[in-house]
Formats: sequence, structure tokens, C-alpha cells
Amino acid sequence: MIPFRSSGGGLDIPVKAVPRSSRDRVAGEIGGRLKVCVAAAPEKGRANERVAETVASFFGVAPSMARVVAGASTPFKTVRVTGLSEDEARARIEAGTAK
Repeated sequence: MIPFRSSGGGLDIPVKAVPRSSRDRVAGEIGGRLKVCVAAAPEKGRANERVAETVASFFGVAPSMARVVAGASTPFKTVRVTGLSEDEARARIEAGTAK
């Protein structure tokens, strides 16, 4: 189970980023984190931008409502998503990873 934390008017989601993947997608849960694969390389913040956009898309919120707030230079990041409750996030993860 992913340990969410409410913070700064949003929901902080621990993420394991996998840059240089074949496509952008949320690939389920790994080690208590949401595994987010992105095609972008980890250069000049591009992968972080794509991680935030991919997480926003997965949870059905606007891209401007998600941003990397910790771990910018590591694969272990925290993405803050506004406009999303913990219950909504858990339901979306269960539905999205059951594919």
C-alpha cells in the first residue's frame, strides 16, 4: 500500500521514476511507491516534467495540478497532486493497475 501524505493543499505521492522507458505510463506499485515510466531522459528536468504530467493524467487532473516536490535528482520522488483525495487516489490506483 502506498503511504500518501496530505501536505501543502495536496496529496503527496511517493514515486519511483523510470526514465528512458519505451512510453509514458504508470506501471503499478513497487516498494510502497507508484512506479512511473517516462520516455524522457533525466536531463534538464525533462523527466521530472513528464513524471508530473504522467501522474496527473493517471489521476485525471490537469497537468498544472501535479509537480515534483522532492527528489528532483533521484529516481525516488514525491509528486504533489492537488484536487485529489486519498480515497480517490487509492480507487484510481486499484482500477488503473488491475488492467
